[in-house]
Amino acid sequence: MTSLHAGYDGLLLDLDGTVYRGQEAIPGAAAAISGLREAGIGIGFVTNNASRAPRRIAEHLASLDIEVTDDEVVTSAQAGAAVLADRLASGSDVLVVGTDALAAEVQALGLTPVRAADAGPAGVVQGHSPETGWRQLAEACLAIRAGSLWVACNVDPTLPTERGQVVGNGALVVALRAATGAEPVVAGKPARPLVEAAVARLGARHPLMIGDRLDTDIAAADGLMDSLLVLTGVTDAAELLAAPVGQRPTFVGVDLTALAQDPEVLRVGARPGWRCTITDVALVLHGDTAEPGTPQDALRTLCHHWWAAAGGVPTVTAADDTAAAALAAMGLAGPGPRGAPDLLVG
Repeated sequence: MTSLHAGYDGLLLDLDGTVYRGQEAIPGAAAAISGLREAGIGIGFVTNNASRAPRRIAEHLASLDIEVTDDEVVTSAQAGAAVLADRLASGSDVLVVGTDALAAEVQALGLTPVRAADAGPAGVVQGHSPETGWRQLAEACLAIRAGSLWVACNVDPTLPTERGQVVGNGALVVALRAATGAEPVVAGKPARPLVEAAVARLGARHPLMIGDRLDTDIAAADGLMDSLLVLTGVTDAAELLAAPVGQRPTFVGVDLTALAQDPEVLRVGARPGWRCTITDVALVLHGDTAEPGTPQDALRTLCHHWWAAAGGVPTVTAADDTAAAALAAMGLAGPGPRGAPDLLVG
């Protein structure tokens, strides 16, 4: 059997929601990454979270039994600092809304991190920090309204943790948009700077993006490379089915163990054991009671037919008990078989 990872010369792995949630490793992640090491596959750990230095992230991964070198970690803080360094004169003041790790990346590229707008900084860089509050946003607001170049490390509205999804940097970017009427330059996924930096560091010609979020990880890969969506973080089955053009993955897997599976099993497409029909009012899943497929194959089949037909948010119903069980397993439970009410996915 051919493994999915064997078809690529580099793998770009998201972290939050893909490898870990907060302080906890996602089950199977450590073993999957160890297997990639044994296979000699180049790996880049690519995170939109700008709160920690690569060394700290590598230490966190090591505590989860995942051995990583600092150079394998590429952060949106690094990408954000690079965007500013490309556009501003050396030594320019940059107002940092974020952690000391973000400030260190700014300083490493020859710029001067500051924390107040009084000196008229040439730039503002905004990255995730659990300490960000009104005072920090107020300083950024003043600087942006005065004409500072505004760079957002990422615009993820939420951050997956072991307790669930919490406020992400993107939610605070929205606050500054509302207060300034300005639009930031985005460095993290899905924007190109972070992804291009990660690919360049790997030296990959045919990489694969792996992540849990459609609007960052999968959108970042669109038009550049194939992508694998794992269902361990932000995106659930309903959101995947309703994914717009530009946010549709090549492959869908339960978690990182999918990298060792047959790519044709994981590819979005019609799968054995399932078929779909589309009526005026619903997308209908039919199961083969003699040889039923997996719920994940049902999801791949649903996506294949729905994306080809229309897209958007469909109503999904089960034509039989086998299909109803699959919908329930995917968190799409609601209608029973034959004649039960339609289920609104999304």
